Amino acid sequence: MHTNTVPDRADPSVSSARTLADRAYAALREDVLAGRLAPAARLKLAELQAAYGLGISPLREALMRLAAEGLLRAEGQRGFTVGAVSLEELRDLTATRVRLETGALRDAIARGDEEWEAGVVASFHRLTRTPLPTDAAAFEAANLWERRHRAFHHALVAACGSPWTLRLAGQLADQTERYRRARLLAVRPRAALARDVDAEHRKIMDAALARDADEAARLLGAHLARTADFVASLWGEREPARKRRRGP
Repeated sequence: MHTNTVPDRADPSVSSARTLADRAYAALREDVLAGRLAPAARLKLAELQAAYGLGISPLREALMRLAAEGLLRAEGQRGFTVGAVSLEELRDLTATRVRLETGALRDAIARGDEEWEAGVVASFHRLTRTPLPTDAAAFEAANLWERRHRAFHHALVAACGSPWTLRLAGQLADQTERYRRARLLAVRPRAALARDVDAEHRKIMDAALARDADEAARLLGAHLARTADFVASLWGEREPARKRRRGP
């Protein structure tokens, strides 16, 4: 968990309560995705107040928003816990994401125009200029890579024509990001360099721009499945998730 470093963007024209709730949401969400709030950890309001420098009301609203998104779990009068992780869930998330995103990519290829193509190329260029972090403590470097990685995957399907598909794809990406960052970067960061992720992304992009929907969908599905396999290999499938050390 980090201390509150979210800049104060309060505007006199905006409700102070709304702004504080948004700050709390952004800070908590980032810490959950980065693994600084460990999976299955119980969140105590007093500790969150001290860590983020925010009051109970904005924190509680942020916690409820994150619970609605599936990143936290509400436990009645017992408060909130960070969502647990398991290999079973990782496999389910990946299979669902493959079905959703490959379908969305096919639609985007059919509907996409030159602006869509330019967005895919630009996001790929930015991603290739962002090296994978090799230090488990390099949170800012990991954040930048994740943002640009997410932007590339979003650009691929952005022209699918379905706001709901894009929204659901974003929620699934949030969930899988927790696994990738908490396990891959924190456990064995240098092992990630053995995989040429840029080459995988380039092949997906080239097939999409060539309007080869079958090949692009195949490559995207394989890319997502390969990521899940790699994270599972770092985790260690022989040991049940509930018995392993939690957190980064």
